[in-house]
Amino acid sequence: MTDMLGDIRGRTFLDIGCGSGLSSLVAHRLGAKVRAFDYDPQSVACARELQRLYGASWPVEEGSALDRGYLASLGKFDIVYSWGVLHHTGDMWAAMDAISVCAKDTLFIAIYNDANRASRFWRVVKRLYNRTPRFLRWMLVVPLFLRRRAVRILIDTFKGRPLASWKAARGMNPWIDFIDWIGGYPYEFAKPEEVFNFWKVRGFELEKLATKLGIGCNEFVFRRH
Repeated sequence: MTDMLGDIRGRTFLDIGCGSGLSSLVAHRLGAKVRAFDYDPQSVACARELQRLYGASWPVEEGSALDRGYLASLGKFDIVYSWGVLHHTGDMWAAMDAISVCAKDTLFIAIYNDANRASRFWRVVKRLYNRTPRFLRWMLVVPLFLRRRAVRILIDTFKGRPLASWKAARGMNPWIDFIDWIGGYPYEFAKPEEVFNFWKVRGFELEKLATKLGIGCNEFVFRRH
């Protein structure tokens, strides 16, 4: 976080789509004055449990990045932060436009990169997964999982180290991590220049950019004129 935002001590910080609350906790420990919300009540509960575990406190509530009235009621913040969230709202561009009302100075967002065919392939897969009855989803998940992992597993087995590559990813084992990925729908994406142009016409200048190859998230830090 500090590599993109620098020193955030004493600055007001809005975490949009806080999820488990880990980013909020980091910002809080770095000295920011944090407020957070998430559309999912289970995420809000998880963030509050994280506060309890670490003996920390900041406002966490339910809210939507598409609810312009709610966003306006929050006021303005020195830093508006939304990492890997807006592309899951179902209307990414409307969500990006809506959150601008909260940004006094700095905006830090992460959006899935448009990797052309790969992005469109995964959008179809994710839509299909979410429309498939639960008891049939294994027919889609297992072949795709093996497609991504089978070669590595075979190499490890040949070397006499079966499942040596079965390591945790993002705090989850590879199977749970894959289910988390394939279930992430709605799913939108954009090329860096599209995001840059979107915010430019709204009075924001690009300050920092971290791009990713493939389908990962590009990170943007904008500052208001």
